Amino acid sequence: MGGGFTFFSVVVLLVTQCNGYEDYAQFLLANGVGRTPPMGWNSWNHFNCRIDESIVKATADALISTGLAALGYKYVNIDDCWADRRRDSGGKLVANQTTFPSGIKALADYVHARGLKLGIYGDAGINQMEPMRNTYKEMYFVDLLSYHTCSWSVPGSLGHEEEDAKTLAEWEIDFFKYDNCDNHGIKPRERYANMSAALLKAGRPIFFSLCEWGLENPATWARNMGSSWRTTEDIKDQWSSVTLIADKNNIWAKHAGPGGWNDPDMLEVGNGVMKFEEYRSHFSIWALMKAPLLIGCDVQSASKETLSIIGNKEVIDVNQDPLGVQGRKICSRDDLEVWAGPLSGRRIVVVLWNRSRSKAPITVSWEDIGLSPSDPVSVRDLWAHSFVSRSQRGQLTADVASHDCQMYILTPVKKIKKIQEYYEV
Repeated sequence: MGGGFTFFSVVVLLVTQCNGYEDYAQFLLANGVGRTPPMGWNSWNHFNCRIDESIVKATADALISTGLAALGYKYVNIDDCWADRRRDSGGKLVANQTTFPSGIKALADYVHARGLKLGIYGDAGINQMEPMRNTYKEMYFVDLLSYHTCSWSVPGSLGHEEEDAKTLAEWEIDFFKYDNCDNHGIKPRERYANMSAALLKAGRPIFFSLCEWGLENPATWARNMGSSWRTTEDIKDQWSSVTLIADKNNIWAKHAGPGGWNDPDMLEVGNGVMKFEEYRSHFSIWALMKAPLLIGCDVQSASKETLSIIGNKEVIDVNQDPLGVQGRKICSRDDLEVWAGPLSGRRIVVVLWNRSRSKAPITVSWEDIGLSPSDPVSVRDLWAHSFVSRSQRGQLTADVASHDCQMYILTPVKKIKKIQEYYEV
């Protein structure tokens, strides 16, 4: 379309000093946001656009009644389809009056009163809600009015960053997922930098989740903009999706740490397509990778099996470990894999993951994970909630069912130096 679309050009807001912080990520970390991966719930995987304020309220209550909130699941995140299709006369975002009649601020008050946090969704791109017109002049006008999210139902924030960030702060939002639909070639670094700067100016510490889908390797540039960045396409409730996304997220392990986390998308545990063993593997690997643990099922109707997975405190503690080092794939042969990473207190987390179609033994040797063969370690099974050994040497072998895993914490009996450095190398 030539130069006719130059009004879409984005000027990056270079904020060098605001409230004493050089960038938004630094501001968030200083205010205790993003020190560990976020935990909570998101509406999209189960409800898609079938979301309303009664479901959000009931989910907040269910997080408390199930004990999940006490385990750290604090964020109650509304994904796409929450807003009216048009902004108000002043240009502000407004909630859909049919599905969210009380408004977002009232919903935030409800969630906050229960000791939880409210998250919401926006988009950094452009989408055309109406058909393209035949004439250039009409097409130009339609595009100008049609900044929308991926569902085409919520106004997007491109060109409205400051006013939308201010609105989020006024509503006392705690988490903001910022999607990436149709961007007309505008680089994501520019679009996400604009919103990051606007959030910093608004002055409220809102967890900023960049949902760029990993298209331009955000792990290499997003750390100063927000607290997490998507490294992959959307997840599906399918075994092939979980394994593919785990491998893609694994590539960027060295870029994660307190203040900024690789995001392989939300959890599918409990949505009913995969088997129990596959869900357990999914949750174990996400915990080891220090991924955000955002429940994607209907918490109100979650089964005991589902709650036993997402409610495993020992696995959650791995995810929330203050050292904040993402575990990674150490070795793989014939779909039999060893994943591992360092934890605080000189400990090591190990997952033996069987991605093959039949039960098989998997062995991890101490040399594979930075230990000397003679080093004695205690071995704690995080799914059996028991010790396998108090003084294991050399290696550990377990028979692992198809698509299942075994997850352990290894604690050296004597002091061992430089475990973290081994994984950094």
